[in-house]
Amino acid sequence: MKAFVLDRYGKKEKLRAAEVPEPELRDDDVLIQVHAAAVNLLDIKLRNGEFKLILPYRTPFVLGHDVAGVVTGVGSRVRQFKPGDEVYARPDDFRIGTFAEQIAVREDSVAIKPKNISMEEAASIPLVGLTAWQALVENAGVRKGHKVFIQAGSGGVGTFAIQLARHLGATVATTTSASNTELVRGLGADVIVDYRKDRFEELLSGYDMVLNSQDGTTLAKSLGVLKSGGHLISISGPPDPQFARDIKAPWLVQQLMRVISSGVRRQARRLQVSYAFLFMKASGSGLRQITPLIESGAIRPVIDKVYPADAINEALAYVESGRAKGKVVIKFR
Repeated sequence: MKAFVLDRYGKKEKLRAAEVPEPELRDDDVLIQVHAAAVNLLDIKLRNGEFKLILPYRTPFVLGHDVAGVVTGVGSRVRQFKPGDEVYARPDDFRIGTFAEQIAVREDSVAIKPKNISMEEAASIPLVGLTAWQALVENAGVRKGHKVFIQAGSGGVGTFAIQLARHLGATVATTTSASNTELVRGLGADVIVDYRKDRFEELLSGYDMVLNSQDGTTLAKSLGVLKSGGHLISISGPPDPQFARDIKAPWLVQQLMRVISSGVRRQARRLQVSYAFLFMKASGSGLRQITPLIESGAIRPVIDKVYPADAINEALAYVESGRAKGKVVIKFR
């Protein structure tokens, strides 16, 4: 089958079209014919080698963390899916590879695709949707009356998280450029900070939760907008000791994560708030909770561009530029 392979780590490396063996179908796997896949910043960071401590993939390998498609085969223990089902998923770590014509995904990581959206729209959801769900619902317990600050509101995670927070009844603040103000307002943002001219740390205070996706400087400033007992959840690092334990990292890696996160954890304790690093997990059950929100119209996919498969390197470059509004999708069929 055709796939797009990363031969070596590096910022200037390109994915190469290649013929690779069809996926091995395990007993609890669902074989998916890929109709669409999405590009995420995580793909860029993996290509660049930034996550080798956490995800030490051996090259060559196939990138891609989002998929929508049709089931063409199931393992002997699979009970929830059958050939012909339209599904979407975020494959498990170390089993990624949606930039290909087929992928085998663990049954527990797959869900039936929302009926009211296209394959391209469905492919845009899993990684950002699960990230927002696990941060806001499972970790921070956001509910009606809470104040939530979501950074980079026009990005892939931001556009989903704003809608989810709004659905949960929270007041939502976000940062974006002036050109994207109407986009994030339409998604449900109540307070919009133009990051090019205003300082959010001077305008926001008393927040229950911050979803951090930016650099260390922004992270440090974000802790100050929380009220006592508030939660800062970062999807951009630094990894903390709890995360290291969760992934059963080697002792030396655990100590490294303890050191690199010590400053932000110390600042959080001083401000009487909590800090946690989130690296989202594949979850079919999570997607099944997101599906009715999409089918009811409470959350809508936001797609900037759809590229043909042969333009995959162009799509990666566009995501890396930081100009994308919402998600960038690759169409395979």
